[in-house]
This record gives sequence, C-alpha cells and structure tokens, in this order.
Amino acid sequence: MKSVLITGANRGLGLGMVNYLVKQNKAENIFATCRKGSEELNQLAQQNKHLHIIQLDVTNVNSFGDVSSTISKLVGAGGLNLLMNNAGVATKFTKLNMVKAEQILENFTVNTVAPIMLTKALLPLLKQAAETNSDKPAGVQRALVVNMSSVLGSIAQNDQGGFYPYRCSKAALNAATKSMSIDLKKDNIVVASMHPGWVKTDMGGNNAPLDIPTSIEGIFTTIEKLGEQDTGKFFQYDGKELPW
Repeated sequence: MKSVLITGANRGLGLGMVNYLVKQNKAENIFATCRKGSEELNQLAQQNKHLHIIQLDVTNVNSFGDVSSTISKLVGAGGLNLLMNNAGVATKFTKLNMVKAEQILENFTVNTVAPIMLTKALLPLLKQAAETNSDKPAGVQRALVVNMSSVLGSIAQNDQGGFYPYRCSKAALNAATKSMSIDLKKDNIVVASMHPGWVKTDMGGNNAPLDIPTSIEGIFTTIEKLGEQDTGKFFQYDGKELPW
C-alpha cells in the first residue's frame, strides 16, 4: 500500500500501528492523527520522513475537510489506500442504574459519528486510490476502510450486559460498516470492522491477555488478506469472522 491514515495514533493501538508500518516499511506515506502528540510519535516522525503527524480532534468534524486537503497535497493522484478509523473512547463498566446520558453521547460522538464523517470527508481520496490501482485486486492495494470495533459491539455475543455507552457505540459503528460496504461496493472500496482482541492498553488494562505487537501484527496480516468477498464483514485481529 502507498498511503495510510491512522486516527488516534499517539498511544495504544494507534501508536502500535504506526510503529509496525514504519519498521516493516509497509507504506510510502503514513498519516498519523492525534488530538495531542506524544514523545514517541514525534521521535518516529523525526526518524522517518514518510510519517506525517496531523493534529486532529475527531469530535471536531468541521476540521475533516482540512485533513483531506493536507493529505491530498502529499499523495497527489495516488489517493488514500487505507483508512484506519482507530480513535476511540470507552466508558468503564456501566450498569443500567448507573449509566449517564453524557457518557453515551461521548462514546457515540467519538466511536460512531467521527468514523462515519471522516470516511465521508476522505471518500474522494479513497475513490482516487481505487481508480488509480484498478489493475490490482480489491482490498488494501486499491482502497480499504477498517473501522476499529470491539467484540463488545457484537449483539450476538453479548452475554454479560452492561457497558451501555461503549457497546452501543460499537454496535452502531458495525452497522455503519455494513452500510458503507454496500454504498462503496460500486467504487471498489472494501470496508470491514475489526476487533483487535483484548489488548494491554490504557483502554484494555493490565489484565488483558494480548500485547500490542501481537494484536497489530495480526491486524495487518488480516488486512492484507481482505478482498472483495470480505467487504461488510466483522473480523477479529487473527482473521476469525465474528457475528454481528
């Protein structure tokens, strides 16, 4: 792939993705967006001229057009091959008698509204990449959107209850993935949801069984295999398909 955009890239899984792509030399241009930078991300950018940091608060949808313009100037006719809608928030375990409206709204704004609106803003670049690479198979070599979801967004696998803000926002993101896959099929843009596993991050906590490198390697191995037949599906980091 020639160009990748990763949101929420200053820490956790997002930073892990940037690290992986830089070390594996997997992309010609890596766009890492974050609300506020981090020392590690800044150091990576200083060491790699193909890594571009873009300041972005995903709750500010009015700034998405500027992001698209910035990327367009750098990629030219190549467009954007891979959009990783990774930025997210998670309210801690919330029972029904404790849940607050503002928690639900915050989770929906970051986890659902932002990925939909950013994909909309970047659609011309994704279409451009799909057209420019029309001789290649559908998927990341042309244009691919990956919405970073969670197994907690699976309605079929919900056997614990609770987590209202996070579960609902990720289930809604999964619904958006399905709609995007249908709407963008004619443009040869593949769209999929991805569960990264339960990972040791600020969000996942120290009890999580997976470390970041294991999850990230699995995610990109799976991404490289995704094709036309996989659009509109929900995958785990290791390639296992999950139920909605």
